[in-house]
This record gives sequence, C-alpha cells and structure tokens, in this order.
Amino acid sequence: MSRLRKVVSSPFFPVWPATALLFVISPQIAPGSDGASALTSILPFTAFLVIAGIGQTIVVQQRGLDLSITGMISLAAIIITKYPNGTDGGLAKGLAFVVLACVLSGLLSGFAVTVLGITPLISTLGVNALLTGALLQITNGALTAEPAPALRSFAFDKTEGIPNTVLVAAGVVIVVALLMRTTVAGRRFVAVGTNAPAAYVAGIRVKAYIWGTYVAASLFYGLAAVLLAGYLGTPDLQSGGNYLLLSITVVVLGGASLAGGSGSVLGTAIGAVFLIQLQQDVFGAGAPQSVQYLIQAGVIALAMALRTLISHLNAGRALSHGSEPTVGPPLSAATS
Repeated sequence: MSRLRKVVSSPFFPVWPATALLFVISPQIAPGSDGASALTSILPFTAFLVIAGIGQTIVVQQRGLDLSITGMISLAAIIITKYPNGTDGGLAKGLAFVVLACVLSGLLSGFAVTVLGITPLISTLGVNALLTGALLQITNGALTAEPAPALRSFAFDKTEGIPNTVLVAAGVVIVVALLMRTTVAGRRFVAVGTNAPAAYVAGIRVKAYIWGTYVAASLFYGLAAVLLAGYLGTPDLQSGGNYLLLSITVVVLGGASLAGGSGSVLGTAIGAVFLIQLQQDVFGAGAPQSVQYLIQAGVIALAMALRTLISHLNAGRALSHGSEPTVGPPLSAATS
C-alpha cells in the first residue's frame, strides 16, 4: 500500500493517467483521431519529439533550458540533406558533419556556462544565433537538396509493423534510462543537478558533467533532425522552430523539476505522446493554430501547478511523520 502511495505521489505519475484519459476522450473531441491510420501518421512526429525532448530533459536536470535546440535541429536537418546531395555515397559524410556540428555546439554552450559563468538561457540563446547564422551561410537562404535515398527509406520503413523512427526513439529512451538508473555516471549526473556544490565537495567533476550534458543534448537534437529530414524529404530552414516550446512542454509534462536534479526520460516520452495526440485532437476539431499555442501554454501551467501541489503534499506528509522534507532526489538517487 505504501509503495502504491509512493508511486501515485510521484511527480512523474500524473502524465500516465492523463494520457490514458486523453485517448479515451479523443474520439469525442475529434472522431477518427484514435484510428489506426491517424495514429500511424503521428507516430514518427512523436518519435522526433521524444528524442529532442530527452536532450532538453537532461539540460533541465542540470538547472538549465537549452534555447539552441531550434537552431541545432534546423542546421542538422539542412546539413544531412545538403552534403549527401541526394546520394547514398555522401550519407556518411553528411552524418559526420552533423555529429561535428552538434559536438561543437554543445562544447560552446558548455564553455559559456561552466567557464565563462554565463547563465544557460543567455549562453544557449547566443549559440542558437550562431547556429542560425551558419545555417543561412550554408544555404544562402534557399532550400537544399533531398536526403539520401537510404535515409529517406529508413525514416519511412517499418520493422515488424513498427516505424523505424519509433524504434530508434524507444531505444534512446531505454538506453538513457538505464544509464541514469544503473550506472555510477548516471547517479553522479543526478547529484550534480540536485546540488552542484555538494557534488563538488564529494569529488565529482561538476564542470565536466555539465559540459558533457550540453554535448549530449546537442547530439540528441541532431539525431532527431536527421530522422526528421529523412521523413520530410526537403526540410525548410525553420525545421526546428516548433521544438523549443514543444520540448519544454513535454519535459514539464513528464514531471521534471525546472529546479534541476529530478527528471524522467520515460516521463518525457509519455509527455510527448500526450502532446502530439492533443495536437491531433485540436486540429481534428478544426481549431486554429493559435488555439494550439494557447493549449500548450495552459498544459505547461497546469503541469507545473500539479507538480508544485504534489511537492507541497509530500512535504506536508514528511513533516507529519517527523522527518525533514527533501528538495529533489538525494545525491545517491538516480532517475529513469
């Protein structure tokens, strides 16, 4: 019974029943939105958001928000179509350029945050401007060629009836969750996000973990961009434009704390499922895009209010039992 109470009181729990309820009421909101064809059409976009959201999640766990996500996704999508130039022979070179761009972007953000002491918002905003400038320099403001046939085929194909994009996203969720939960590096990562000064005193290389976080996040954005480009065919110059608000929304929906430390990549993934299905319902009901943005803002506000309520209830319960309430997970804790 106590274990059930602990699960229900977790900030990562509400998104699960909320998502289940949404699928139950979706046919009433927008008939046909829960059909097989409708679900198949949104699964790839859910996968892209899951991967990008995981990148944002790990940055949030380190008490930051990554505003470079839009520029990184847009630039990586252009790179993976421009340099292969529609040929499979150039795909490896295109992927290498994407990895290089992601690593450089992450290193620059990490340098600004850890060495220069600039706040993550300003640091990543500046890096985003640099990425946008590089994008315009590469393309001269014009669309590029189509992706390599192999990439396009992979993005559209299915394995055992499951879209490859979904399998990639599921693999990323499983790997990151296991790393966070079962490895020493994962526990130290959580410790740094929870209380960096205490982690430093404990001998953890705080700056290295924060630096690595921005590099890893950029690589996740790059992976999402590569799959997105393969699926779209010819991505536009603003392919990543919607992913800033979307990624923050799914992170909050998944129960992560913007104060750092706690977070759940599985919660983020379920949050992405919820948000994409909600968008499907909104469009199916004939609502304009402005309503979609209002709903996203409302979802963020509601999720944060619910998380605050759960935290207060847990704190009150801890006090009633004569123990000190904790903020975030203990240093030895890891999140999934």
